[in-house]
Amino acid sequence: MRTVIAGAGAVGGYIGARLARAGADVVLFARGPHLRAMQERGLRVKSPDGDFEVKPQVASDLATIGTADVVVLGVKAHGLTALAPGLRVLFGPDTVVVSTQNGIPWWYFQGYGGALDGVRLERVDPGGVIAASIEPLRIVGSLAYFSTDIAEPGVIHHTEGNRISLGEPNGTRSDRTRAIAEALISAGFRCPITTRIRHEIWVKLLGNVAFNPISALTGGTLEELARHPEVSQLVRAVMAETGAVAANLGIELPISIDQRMAGAEKVGAHKTSMLQDYEAGRPMELEAIVGAVVELGDRLGVAMPATRAVYACTKLLDERRRQRTVTIDAAAATSAHR
Repeated sequence: MRTVIAGAGAVGGYIGARLARAGADVVLFARGPHLRAMQERGLRVKSPDGDFEVKPQVASDLATIGTADVVVLGVKAHGLTALAPGLRVLFGPDTVVVSTQNGIPWWYFQGYGGALDGVRLERVDPGGVIAASIEPLRIVGSLAYFSTDIAEPGVIHHTEGNRISLGEPNGTRSDRTRAIAEALISAGFRCPITTRIRHEIWVKLLGNVAFNPISALTGGTLEELARHPEVSQLVRAVMAETGAVAANLGIELPISIDQRMAGAEKVGAHKTSMLQDYEAGRPMELEAIVGAVVELGDRLGVAMPATRAVYACTKLLDERRRQRTVTIDAAAATSAHR
């Protein structure tokens, strides 16, 4: 099974590194300093489970890779719009595309049935570019439950976790999903196959919609957000509103807000992915995680005052960070030409 990791950053790179160590036929697509480091020195993983190094196949141009059996989308949700049109050079008749993005995926309402069948969320797939590039029948959904970051180019730091859930959007247990799961299990992951991938998306969202943006606004860890008297009340309010949107979609969440809060506190001094992105100067996955839920709330007539307030403040924070980045880049370019 030939696998291409389309976006070998913290998540995709970690999956690719484990597959490469297990002897799988895998190609990692990347760009910039991370690509150059992998070309020159290979890819190193630092993990409490044991450090290791691999020298996988890497590519900077999708057109040079050839047809893949499986394409794992390792970029974050906001990076898919630019990436998706170029993926078609990897597709054969039976190529499978595994989405790993946080939040509500672009494919969520494809083949959904009922009044919402085919609905496209503008905050997730602006202009429908992703949906036009990846046919629905290719998609296998997934949710990654591990924490990784790029410590430096060519080095991925794995903090904890090793589970990846897979699920067909139509709820079946397919041969292709089993084959992907077997490859990931051989690489050291726990890889359950779920027939309720949309339900599992909302279970993860219940925490992410609240903890991610509030952590970016405050700099707080999961433990701090769960324990702080006033902030924890805001977290609970956002969770309640998110749960109401899920309920309007017929999703009965198998976990309570109290259980979700207790779980976050148990994780301890962990920074959410959104806080990590903000601190590193990277774009945040705000729209797919929070904006999409707000957009759904509008469509379904669910009042979301707490979520809207958190979303608006985090959006301004992200916009100001982007403006500072542009200003710094422009100043650097001016200085370089002097």
